[in-house]
Amino acid sequence: MRILALFLLLCSVGVSASPRDPERYFFDQSFGDFSEELQTARDQGKQGILIMFEMDECPFCHRMKTTVLNRPEVQDYFRKHFLIFSVDIEGDIEITDFQGKPTTMKDFAFKQYRVRATPVFQFFDLQGKPIKRGRYTGATKNAEEFMLLGKYIVEKKYRDTSFTKYKRQMPRC
Repeated sequence: MRILALFLLLCSVGVSASPRDPERYFFDQSFGDFSEELQTARDQGKQGILIMFEMDECPFCHRMKTTVLNRPEVQDYFRKHFLIFSVDIEGDIEITDFQGKPTTMKDFAFKQYRVRATPVFQFFDLQGKPIKRGRYTGATKNAEEFMLLGKYIVEKKYRDTSFTKYKRQMPRC
């Protein structure tokens, strides 16, 4: 029954409302202190934090924002379960990491999480630890695949299988 409900949800993603600005409706606003954001996520009953590592001239980041992250059903689902932030992998802006240490965006991305290509979607648990198998590099094929990634994390399927195997088990629209 659960797989049928997921199948119907994923198939309905193709029929969506008008696109909305992802900067306003997908990403949460942050003062750059991820240790505080963890507490906010806990207080709001979220499952964790999702960070999109990106850079300005990245065509794949742009494609994700204009074809996937701008979809109301994607925005609503992900914001229900996660606090979501963007980190510029070339950014010199000072932030505070999950352990409360000051750093820059680019050092946070490169030195702490070895992000070299963009986009990278990294899910973190409520202790600020990267979720095992909770990293996706590159643009997803479409909104349906990105929604499936969200379900994979929300339903904690990463504990049992890889995202690739999980996708293969899902019915096709």
